[in-house]
Amino acid sequence: MRPEDVLKSVLTSDALPTLPTVASRLVSMTSQEETTISDIAKVISQDVSLAAKLLKVANSSFYSFPTKIGSINQAVSVMGTNAVRSLVLSFSFLNIRRHNQEDRFDYDKFWEKSLAAAVGAKLITADFKHIEAEEIFIAGLLQNIGEMVIARSFPREYEQILKQTEKGEVRVPAAEQAVLGADHTFIGYAVTKMWKFPDFLIDPIRYHHRPEVYPGEDRKIKLALDAVHLSDLIANILYSRNPEAFHEQFKAKGRAMMGLEDRQIDRVLETVHTAIGQIAHDFGLQIENPKPIQEILQEANIALSLMNLNYEQMNKALVAAKLELQNLTRELAEKNQRLEKLAHVDGLTEVYNHRYFQNFLGKEISRADRNEHQVSLIMIDVDHFKLFNDEYGHLAGDYILKELCRLIQEHLREYDLLARYGGEEFTVVLPETGQAEAEIVAEKLRAVIAGHLFTDGENGYQITVSMGVATLQPAQDPFKRNDLIDFADKALYESKRRGRNRVTVYEPRKKWFKKS
Repeated sequence: MRPEDVLKSVLTSDALPTLPTVASRLVSMTSQEETTISDIAKVISQDVSLAAKLLKVANSSFYSFPTKIGSINQAVSVMGTNAVRSLVLSFSFLNIRRHNQEDRFDYDKFWEKSLAAAVGAKLITADFKHIEAEEIFIAGLLQNIGEMVIARSFPREYEQILKQTEKGEVRVPAAEQAVLGADHTFIGYAVTKMWKFPDFLIDPIRYHHRPEVYPGEDRKIKLALDAVHLSDLIANILYSRNPEAFHEQFKAKGRAMMGLEDRQIDRVLETVHTAIGQIAHDFGLQIENPKPIQEILQEANIALSLMNLNYEQMNKALVAAKLELQNLTRELAEKNQRLEKLAHVDGLTEVYNHRYFQNFLGKEISRADRNEHQVSLIMIDVDHFKLFNDEYGHLAGDYILKELCRLIQEHLREYDLLARYGGEEFTVVLPETGQAEAEIVAEKLRAVIAGHLFTDGENGYQITVSMGVATLQPAQDPFKRNDLIDFADKALYESKRRGRNRVTVYEPRKKWFKKS
């Protein structure tokens, strides 16, 4: 068939996926200058399930915002209209499944590989300031959407395409051209253009296999094309039969096309498998973590080395390979532990970060509920820290924050948790601790900090902190984790309002402050 005939059949097919109403309206609204944040929030709020998903991702590790996003209006305001549109489209497409009993397309495998590419594109562009994470994520996710459209519109022809590509000797676009007369990049581009997607999304669909033939001059789109092209290589490292070839291509093209340094390439390759699992969880998807790329490559090398060996040689090789894999597994476990620690620890102060604090507090509240215990939370804010930075410089400010954390940890129990909440704000979780004990701990910390001389070797500084304390007994109290944080935060600001360098305790059951 001619390409135009293929396209006509696709666009008139009953099997062509349709955009959900909210997603379609958002695509239209975000292209209009007069659209306001309230307009977009109103449309999203009409779909309760979609709104809940958006808020879940907004408050997940996908962003790691220092404060909770509590409403759709706030989410749109903080993230921006393009980001929200991209997330809504991601939700919409990840939910597409077979449309009838004859549809044999493997949606789970397709979206798993597409998610890997999306995560890869996000990691690749992490250091590029002009690329928005959500937009490059959806561009990576939809780059091969044409494959699904072909499978749904031409099920018999798709079976022939699979037969030609199953051994990996024929690339998918070439097989599609041979069987249909058009490939998935052409089909995907045309369909998403009909849906009125922005150029930033449809051009990567059209040119991601051959970004060098992109005819436009938009530098942002060109960068996205290169990133999406590289992300497809990452997905093939994880899910193809020839991971080594794609691995070499990724390293070479990453340097040549985007100027990636070796440390950036290594970071992407070492973290992509864990990032896929985390983002799948954030998006509510049941996807098993792929193996680490290093392990995939090692297994491929072993399989290659076993070819053409006799029985005795193969047994020896298998023993050696098993020992090598055991060593690799141990090394990977150690590396994953280090990576996990990095994911949970604040880079400056080396105390736990906001995300770890949220998870820890949730677990402690659940444990307190089971054991009928109390759990207390202290919010700490360094007084006049901006003025301190302005007067002494950010290096001195960084020293203060690191030394402050060291000082606080000296006066906490082993099972208490200190975390950086954001900026100069910190939290202390006190398991199995009532209000009176928490107030004593807070006042002790406040006094120790106020009386400490922070000396960096050249200069001495003195600071004070304001604190807010709140206590929760899950078995009795009706409020939850986020309420506890809010109560401690309110108590903190009451301390600041009353002159700083003091502790305030919030009484949630009485809705008043106890002033120390």
